[in-house]
Amino acid sequence: MQDTNSATVAFPRLNEPAPDFKAKTTHGERSLADYKGKWLILFSHPADFTPVCTTEFIGFQKAADTFRGMNCELIGLSIDSLYSHLAWTQNIQEKFGVEISFPIIEDIKMDVARAYGMVHPGAADTQAVRATFFIDPNGILRAMVYYPMSNGRSIDEFVRLLTAMQTSDANQVATPEGWTPGCDVIVPPPKSPDAIKQRMGEGYKTTDWYFSTKSL
Repeated sequence: MQDTNSATVAFPRLNEPAPDFKAKTTHGERSLADYKGKWLILFSHPADFTPVCTTEFIGFQKAADTFRGMNCELIGLSIDSLYSHLAWTQNIQEKFGVEISFPIIEDIKMDVARAYGMVHPGAADTQAVRATFFIDPNGILRAMVYYPMSNGRSIDEFVRLLTAMQTSDANQVATPEGWTPGCDVIVPPPKSPDAIKQRMGEGYKTTDWYFSTKSL
């Protein structure tokens, strides 16, 4: 029997232009074009005035200067009104002593949420799941991370991931599991028989022809 309550969720694709948007926010109108030349972390939350989301916003704010130092801005989103966002951020400042410095998108019509695949009918029909999108300075979507509604995100992991992607871009390398600055990085494997023969003499830490690392 066909599930008439199911719906297809459209997801943006990695390494392609991120869906464009222009929306009202707590800091005035914002569009994707406003962030050209910078990294952008766009993240959604299920609803204002909810406990897990409150901890996440506090976590993002505490790391905001770290992100800005990495040429990265933050922008939040939920399917709530601008007035709800303003009231919630005021509540966070009054009750937790944290002033939210980044904008939050009003997305009552769910235009941005649908374009980015933030609404999952199996989770809730009118709430955005905990989705996080990394968009690079050229407007290209580079990473997507989804969390369930019941569990908060790790902001430290997002700092680590952004650092890793920026390191890969700057040095044409990959990073291994759990990589942090100071650890060895992975050299791209050779792509021809001649390159395989040369690999052992290229000065890398080579375990086998396809697996070589180096320090930066």
